[in-house]
Amino acid sequence: MELLTGEYRNTLDEKGRVLFPSKLRNELFSDSDRNVLIVTQSFDHCLWLYTLDEWKNISSKIMETASPFNARNSLVLRHFIAPAQEVELDKAGRLSIPQSLREYAHLSKDCVILGINKYMELWDAQAYADYLGENEDSLKEAAEALSNISF
Repeated sequence: MELLTGEYRNTLDEKGRVLFPSKLRNELFSDSDRNVLIVTQSFDHCLWLYTLDEWKNISSKIMETASPFNARNSLVLRHFIAPAQEVELDKAGRLSIPQSLREYAHLSKDCVILGINKYMELWDAQAYADYLGENEDSLKEAAEALSNISF
């Protein structure tokens, strides 16, 4: 699988479906007979989207290290693992976002899909713009913390 990158803007229709970018569809599903993604909550009121293989990988790592007897672990399990749902793209390439996840991410008409290497994010466009504006200073600090990376 190539790296999943790019920022794509699409609209959510009245049935809660968003057209999944053809570039990402072609990359993810060219060798597959099932066009399925796992959709779950993130920590920033957006949604995370994973292929089945990536979801199995990350969720198994989390489950191996998280104890349900630890309150902090349980919080992560309840927020990230529990709401995850398998969603199949329809023949038109649309992803039907479950209502509970649409509500969590406050998805309205305009949406942004971000490819972030091995997973994707789905944002309400205005919420994403607000997030970027609110975190501009933090971004600069986070980038400075990576100053030991050389090209």
